[in-house]
This record gives sequence, C-alpha cells and structure tokens, in this order.
Amino acid sequence: MYAIVKAGGRQVKVEPRQTVKVDRLADPVGEGVEFGEVLALHDGTGLTVGMPCVTNAKVVGRIVAQERGPKLRVRTYRKKKRTRKRRGHRQDYTLVQILGIEADQLRNGDPSPADAAE
Repeated sequence: MYAIVKAGGRQVKVEPRQTVKVDRLADPVGEGVEFGEVLALHDGTGLTVGMPCVTNAKVVGRIVAQERGPKLRVRTYRKKKRTRKRRGHRQDYTLVQILGIEADQLRNGDPSPADAAE
C-alpha cells in the first residue's frame, strides 16, 4: 500500500513505517502531522487517482527530526566584465515517519491506525 501526497509543493510517494524527507515544517520534533492532499492511493488491488485529490483520505505521520542539507556553493562569472559572485545555500528539511494511511477507499489493504485502535 502506498500513497502519493503533496508536501511542500512537491509530490512524495509514502508507505506506512517509512521515513521521508520533506521541506521544513514549523512543528517541533515529536509532533504529529497530517497530509490531507492525497493525490493518488494504491491499496494493493487498485489505484485511486484524485481529481485533484482523493476525497476522505489522509496520511498520518510523526516528525522525527529537523535537519539541514549540505552547504552548496553557487558561483557566477561573466567573462570580459570582471564580475564574480559567490553565494552559499543550505536547505532546511524535516524527517517525517509515516504512521499510516487513512481512507474510505481502502478495501483489503493494511488497516489504518484508527481501525487498529478499535
């Protein structure tokens, strides 16, 4: 079972018990997070594609860490103009552990965390 969600303007394929790297979220470490924009959902028997999102579907996760990417050096040079520029950049990102996928469209796939609690 997997889902494709929109997180930080990007599309990310997620599965239960997987850790994914997304653009920085403002919540602290240990806090729960929900991705409500599920673009596609595969439950093992069929694929459900949303127009643009799958209705009544969400992905539940937990923030594991707030980290920064490697330092990038960006250099600009214009020949014959004596112009040189150097900049640096480090991208902030968040590690999210996916706890489960909840949807009305799930048929014979893995139970969602809400079903397991009952």
